[in-house]
Amino acid sequence: MGGGASRSKASRGFTLIELLVVIAIVAMAMAGVGLALRDTRQAALDREAERLAALFESARAQSRASGSPVRWRVTERGFVFDGLEPDALPDHWLAADVRVLALAANGRRVPALVLGPEPIIAAQQVVLSDAQEPTRSLIVGSDGLRPFSVITP
Repeated sequence: MGGGASRSKASRGFTLIELLVVIAIVAMAMAGVGLALRDTRQAALDREAERLAALFESARAQSRASGSPVRWRVTERGFVFDGLEPDALPDHWLAADVRVLALAANGRRVPALVLGPEPIIAAQQVVLSDAQEPTRSLIVGSDGLRPFSVITP
């Protein structure tokens, strides 16, 4: 009788806590693999869109503070903020294959976005896409009242 009781304790299996620890370790490993395999082209486009939205808001703030108009337009090398000091903000893309289309609220193409000095501007947006995969695109836009932000199409 004494030997049977010790044998049943040895063959009980795993406890609930042991199973939960193993599941947590597997989940963390899968999350790490998922992050490591993330699409780098899409990540680069995401970074460019977030960066452009921040640059637009910085230019709007500088325009309101100085009282002078600021326009953003695309150049062959990147982009430029007309109305600001030449080195006030960056003027190039971080990724080489970014394609840009500036649009008014009605969807018409415009040569430049007007960012200020008025606190309320016209609704505007910029469509960013990857030159190698044009189906991937993001929109950086504002309705004129709210700040520029990234909008997924």
